[in-house]
Amino acid sequence: NGFTAHMRRIATSGLVRLADIITPPLCLACHSPLGTHDSLCPACWIRIDFIRPPLCDRLGIPLPFDAGAATLSAQAIAAPPVYGRARAVARYDGVMRDLVHDLKFHDRHDAVRLFGRWLAETGRDLIADADLMAPVPLHRLKLLRRRFNQAAVLTAELSRITATPAAPLALIRTRRTEPQIGLTSVQREANVRGAFAVPPRHRAAIEGRRILLVDDVITT
Repeated sequence: NGFTAHMRRIATSGLVRLADIITPPLCLACHSPLGTHDSLCPACWIRIDFIRPPLCDRLGIPLPFDAGAATLSAQAIAAPPVYGRARAVARYDGVMRDLVHDLKFHDRHDAVRLFGRWLAETGRDLIADADLMAPVPLHRLKLLRRRFNQAAVLTAELSRITATPAAPLALIRTRRTEPQIGLTSVQREANVRGAFAVPPRHRAAIEGRRILLVDDVITT
């Protein structure tokens, strides 16, 4: 009844306030006090270089001016990628790099909800066209050392937000690769060539379907 619902709201509000006292909301980057959880303070927010339209429809990189829908960059025309389209939230520097590093190397999962919201907004067109999403896998030795796959964590949150099915085991990494950061485009291509495979037991589930690959960083 109405009284019960009212009392439930009061109890929930009290629990939220108690939780805020025990774990007060802080900026995910600089840890300054905030009015809400899972967010950034204005000073850190403005230091993130978000990637905004107009964008190359294939590569997702910024264009100098808006030439209409489905416009391609010179890079995409000269060397079309093997994938359909790519999107990224922001440039990998400053505050954004620190947030990603905290997730990958320091087991800081408190920014996952924020990352999920960013990914859902940035990739909404790709998500709408996807049949399912899958994380870029880690090699089993790196997974043992790190204890989790950050791409799988992001995929799970994005799947939760968008209600898009996820296939966390659709891909496996068949051999160890070097970090892509710092390599040339030719070295990067050679580094990952033949490094991934679809396990036979998952082929039927993904064959002919539009797959959205999720990772924390995209390079050349």
